Amino acid sequence: MNERNEASSMRPGRPGPTRIRRLTPEEVRERAADGLAALLVDAVDSGASVGFLAPLERERAAAWWSGAAGARDVWAALDPAGRVLGAVTLVRDDKANGRHRGEIARLVVHRDARGQGLGRRLLAAAEAHAAATGLSLLVLDTQTDSPAERLYQGCGWTVAGTIPDYAADPAGTLCATTLYYKRLG
Repeated sequence: MNERNEASSMRPGRPGPTRIRRLTPEEVRERAADGLAALLVDAVDSGASVGFLAPLERERAAAWWSGAAGARDVWAALDPAGRVLGAVTLVRDDKANGRHRGEIARLVVHRDARGQGLGRRLLAAAEAHAAATGLSLLVLDTQTDSPAERLYQGCGWTVAGTIPDYAADPAGTLCATTLYYKRLG
C-alpha cells in the first residue's frame, strides 16, 4: 500500500467503508484535540496499557498526539464521516547502528470498532510502509496476556521475551510486558 493511499473495507452492520490513511504531521495536529485524543482516552478507559494511567485527561492525550506529529508516522482508521476509529504509530530508530529498525507503538482501536479487523489492517499498513522505506526489523511491546497478543501472534510477530512488572496498567497495577519482533522482507 502506498503511504498516501487509502485502503477501504466494509464494516459489518455499519454503512460505508473504513479507510486506513497515513496522516501528515499537520493532520495529526489537527485531529489531536478531538478524534485522536478521544481514541487514546477510550483506550485507557477500557484498560489498555498504552503508557498512561486512568483517568487520562483529554488535554493530556491531545498534547501527546501533538508531540507525536512529525516524530512518528501515524496511520488512522477513519469511518465515512471522518471519525477516528483506530490508530497506530511507527517510530524510527535514529541511532546510526539502528536505522534498519523501527518500533510499532500505540496501536489502539476504539472499543466501538473492535473485532472488525481494524487493528490488523492498521498494523499491516505500518508494516508495509516500514518495509517500503527500507526498514527490515520491527519491535513492539504489549501487556502480557492482553488481547493484543493474539493479534500480534496472528500477524506473524515472534515473542522475544517477557519482563515482569515492566509497566503499570491504567489502574496502576504493575504488569508483565511481552516483547515482540518481526523481520520484514
